[in-house]
Amino acid sequence: MDNITSQRADKIRRMESLTETPVLIVGGGINGISTFRELALQGIPVIMVEQGDWCQAASGALSRMIHGGLRYLETGEFSLVKESVQERDRLLKNAPHYVAPLRTTVPIDSWSGGLVNAGKRFLRLSERPSRRGALIIKTGLSMYDLYTRQYGSMPRHQLNGDTATRQRWPDFADWVKCSATYYDGWISAPERLGVELVNDAEQANPQALALNYVQLVASDGETLTLRDKLGGHTFTLRPHVVVNATGAWIDRLNSTLRQPAKSKNLIGGTKGSHLIIRHPLLLAALNGEMVYYENKEGRVCIMFPWYGNVLVGSTDIRIDNPDDVACSADEQRYILQSLKFVFPHIAVKDEDVLYTFSGVRPLPASDTEVNGRISRNHTLVLLPPDATRYYSTLCLVGGKWTTFRKFGEQAADKVLKLLGRTRNVSTGDLAIGGGRDYPLPERKTAWIQLVSRQSGLTAERVGQLLTRYGTAAAPIAAFMVSEPDSPLMHFADYSRNELRYLIHHEQVQTLEDLLVRRTPMAIGGMLTAERVQELADLVASELGWDATQRAQQLDTTLSRLASLHGLTGLYPLHVQEGSRHASQS
Repeated sequence: MDNITSQRADKIRRMESLTETPVLIVGGGINGISTFRELALQGIPVIMVEQGDWCQAASGALSRMIHGGLRYLETGEFSLVKESVQERDRLLKNAPHYVAPLRTTVPIDSWSGGLVNAGKRFLRLSERPSRRGALIIKTGLSMYDLYTRQYGSMPRHQLNGDTATRQRWPDFADWVKCSATYYDGWISAPERLGVELVNDAEQANPQALALNYVQLVASDGETLTLRDKLGGHTFTLRPHVVVNATGAWIDRLNSTLRQPAKSKNLIGGTKGSHLIIRHPLLLAALNGEMVYYENKEGRVCIMFPWYGNVLVGSTDIRIDNPDDVACSADEQRYILQSLKFVFPHIAVKDEDVLYTFSGVRPLPASDTEVNGRISRNHTLVLLPPDATRYYSTLCLVGGKWTTFRKFGEQAADKVLKLLGRTRNVSTGDLAIGGGRDYPLPERKTAWIQLVSRQSGLTAERVGQLLTRYGTAAAPIAAFMVSEPDSPLMHFADYSRNELRYLIHHEQVQTLEDLLVRRTPMAIGGMLTAERVQELADLVASELGWDATQRAQQLDTTLSRLASLHGLTGLYPLHVQEGSRHASQS
């Protein structure tokens, strides 16, 4: 049995031997992971299971923004803005390897437009979206500055007249009369940050166990039956508290957990889709900034540079089934049309779209007619034990990426109260993963040179690792030189040992885990048929797959990349040729 499979089997044996656990978290998205870390750091022997991979669903389909929630001011959610600004700045400090400031520009079509409708929306007299003029936007940004000065550290906003706007943004549409500029944040590797949080928790508390690809399949009201989706093995646990952190699947899991059949639904999710576009002219126009813009009907969209390409989104569509959502042709058309509304002279075509991704926001159930008006705040819903159910169930409803730490803290405090325990560790100032001891800009060169001398790798290579993994670059570099290494034949930017480290230390169980979530290869538009084949060989070698297992993994991964992300050209050439001939005949 290979080392990685042995590690997984050992975890499952440990879970089986427990029989009982004080806390079982179901759902390994960012909020479940945050709650897991919070409880683990308090010394609780908490268990977390996820039916897929960490941050695979909505937590991997975010807009890649870490923001204070400017538009929540319009709906009067001031406490959410305050919390978001605080948590944004905490992430800038605690995860500087992945979270960075992002200069943002808002194009504006008038000075006084939208005043009446804005007032109606604030007073809950109207839900109809409308375009906002400079006075409304300046008022909102001035309030935003107050929160930032009190709770954050970003520069103040600026309002730019027509001349200044045209000098900086000559490609803006003629309707743009002025613009506003402010700062928020963005995250380069959200799925990696989730994995780092899991690893930090398990390292801090060896009794805390987290396993991906484990599904809760049944409950008799006292014990829960779990199934290892990779090996098919089932086992049972008797929890005192179940944390339902399954996001858009909350109501479905509650049914499995034997909640009353007539229980009110907690989730009314909306689907959000994004595009990754390869377009040098559009990328040059953005020049490192984000454009936060309104389309014709007043719905907010974003675009900003992303791994040498451009990220554009998003949609906001009610959806009932959260399984395997994908960006539709209509959504892609809508996003490209909204982009053309801002940059009418930059022609972006369907063939410029490299990658699409989509997820279901786990928003609270709402009867509002406008999806954008549904609160992005988070709430905890406690379902106490009853005559048919031994355990308490704590449901994590709503939330957004920026505030995951605070939501996890609140959920953990509720669980601690149920267990009769108290908090002894705060995570407010706790660095995450490769953000620990991250060098200040003026110290980066010295840090890189030190690790270069210690490892024998070039300074350029260490700098590349620092960008990808933060200070975790040091143990990765040591692993890379511990035995013979070589660049990938079809992707020299990565070496075999670099990827072997991720496979061995980050619970990689499938080829998709590596391509989509441990690295930016898929979303960054870096995959080719040859690279996927080579990476399949590497993962198969490390996980001990035979030829049949490798073929199955490759086929599943290619199928999902095509159906969920629009990557249809990654099949081996002979397969593509066969498909082409079949379609022609």
